[in-house]
Amino acid sequence: MTATTTRFRTFKTEQFYPAGMGAPEHHVQNEFSMAVRSGRRMFLRGQTGFDLDGNFHGLDNVAEQTRQACRNVKQLLEEAGGSMQDVCKITVYLTEREYRSEAYAVIAEHFQGVFPCSTGLIVEGLALPELLMEIDVEAVIREV
Repeated sequence: MTATTTRFRTFKTEQFYPAGMGAPEHHVQNEFSMAVRSGRRMFLRGQTGFDLDGNFHGLDNVAEQTRQACRNVKQLLEEAGGSMQDVCKITVYLTEREYRSEAYAVIAEHFQGVFPCSTGLIVEGLALPELLMEIDVEAVIREV
């Protein structure tokens, strides 16, 4: 049996990224999805301080950016028929080591009782200079 693949919240980069967020004008036109479900597997686009409508939350505030990213994860999973309990793996990218305690405190609130595998990385930068964190999520939707 072949798995059905469904793409959620598709977008074009030139329409998503707001002007004036510190990034140069977007000259490359890409088409992406916020989430892809293939059978029971679920892949989310890296989530940041941008909400799903493209508004930025948490300028200079890693806890608020992490909170928004976690809200996005929950909403995207639910839109695809899953829940936070289906999360198997998270990868957290932080631009400064000292952000760990604040970011992971927020993550602990949102992933309480889930026990996903987790990898944390300190990176030199993310797509926009205002971004202090990003979370990447993979899930397997439970059979009903």
